[in-house]
Amino acid sequence: MTLLDAGRLVLILAAPAVVAAGCRYVPRWCAAAAERLRPPVPQPWGPPIERLAADLRRLLRLHGELAASAHVSLCAHRLWAVEAAIGARAVEAATALGVPHPHPGAVGTLTRTELSALLTALAAAGLVLPARVSGFTTDGRL
Repeated sequence: MTLLDAGRLVLILAAPAVVAAGCRYVPRWCAAAAERLRPPVPQPWGPPIERLAADLRRLLRLHGELAASAHVSLCAHRLWAVEAAIGARAVEAATALGVPHPHPGAVGTLTRTELSALLTALAAAGLVLPARVSGFTTDGRL
């Protein structure tokens, strides 16, 4: 038996195993290669607009309740926190709807005038907010 005959024998014995491995693994390799070459599917940024609108309505209702309470001086810090949360959600909603909006200042919050204008712009863009958006405290400030 020569070296050529030994090579043929190894090829005949190994061919079924190579074909079976090819049938099993080549489709997986092709699928993995296709997945890597496929462009990424764009994912939405931030929470859904429905949740943003619901949060804004809830926060605006809470702000109205806090502003109408008799003990405003006792819950002023909570009122400021609610205003900051309204500003954050309003900026997220403006980004989601493509409404131009101011960027928060160095302290991370919008001024009351900016927030009032932003809420009015969001309501004009179709976001369902309470009927009285700007000046929803008793003294007309936001």
